[in-house]
Amino acid sequence: MIKNVVFDMGNVLLNFRPEFVMDRFCSSDEEKDAIRRELFNGPEWALADKGVIKDKDRYDLVKPRVPEKFHAALENCANHWDVCMDPIEGAKDFCDYVKEKGYKVYVLSNASDLFYDYFPKFLPLDYFDGVFVSADYLMLKPDIEIYRTFLAKYDLKGEECLFIDDRMDNIEGAIKAGINAVQFKGDYEAIKPYLN
Repeated sequence: MIKNVVFDMGNVLLNFRPEFVMDRFCSSDEEKDAIRRELFNGPEWALADKGVIKDKDRYDLVKPRVPEKFHAALENCANHWDVCMDPIEGAKDFCDYVKEKGYKVYVLSNASDLFYDYFPKFLPLDYFDGVFVSADYLMLKPDIEIYRTFLAKYDLKGEECLFIDDRMDNIEGAIKAGINAVQFKGDYEAIKPYLN
């Protein structure tokens, strides 16, 4: 019996759209290609989500791999990437629906320390029964240990949880940890049958 609903954050509750950021701060496709490759797809992104580096350190670490003429755009993208983190349509309503149905609600997200700046603009942290950010624990989904640590922290049973994530590798990691999981494909209505 499901008692707890566990949300991923990026592309489940909030949009994560690097293209939106680059459209705002970059002036050419060449600039976007370099910044996409080195910032958003570079190793520092995962290192910040894992808590090995701070979000504010990304620019200095990525800068040597990007042509100097792109440094201004890179700095803007690195320091203001969270401008894209707006709520997915219907996200708040779905969270309210889940709570009204009597489920406890949690967040389990791969995210850097900047999470605590932008996420509370969506919903206050105390709205949730627990918020588990990867950077705080030096681990990342889909490593099975992050799910086990999450369950232990909040004294939850995997079989009583439904985990919602947009990425299949994260879904598979949750299932390996004994957690019920469903992939989010942009439609909250499609999740509701899993709650009844």
